[in-house]
Amino acid sequence: MTRSAKLRRLHFLNALFAPLTGHDLYLAEQLDAAITTSLDDAVKGARTGGELIESNDPAFVSAAARLFGRLCRLRPQHGFFHWDAALDNAGGSPLFARAGLMEGLKQLATYPESTMLVTNLRVAHCPAAKRWTERRRREYTDTLALLNDLAASRTRRNANLNLLFL
Repeated sequence: MTRSAKLRRLHFLNALFAPLTGHDLYLAEQLDAAITTSLDDAVKGARTGGELIESNDPAFVSAAARLFGRLCRLRPQHGFFHWDAALDNAGGSPLFARAGLMEGLKQLATYPESTMLVTNLRVAHCPAAKRWTERRRREYTDTLALLNDLAASRTRRNANLNLLFL
């Protein structure tokens, strides 16, 4: 794995776990090692020897989200919601992206602090077999702006929502 891929993964973990770790990069590195080791053990038979888990590996992101969700259940003041835009075929359209975000905001409305993780929005807008066109780029940017504005307008004034896009 290249140094930049590891750095991207550490930034993701630091941003995701920041409410619980206080932006401690040392803890983010320990979390990275723990998740990578557990995934390597779980998929040892499926991968050929020597392959490392990449920073954008869906299994890594899913494992980190599950771990963060479990840790948030232990803290009644902090809520967590993970929306994967690639789970349905229409996740990239603004209407369905709005519906996914509103579902999460409804679940997080009771918490004074919360984290919402939105994954695979880029993949939902432009699948791997396709290429980025100006229209797709504009739709993706518009969807990001819509989700940011919607989260800002639908969150209580005294609540702290961390909205993360990966």
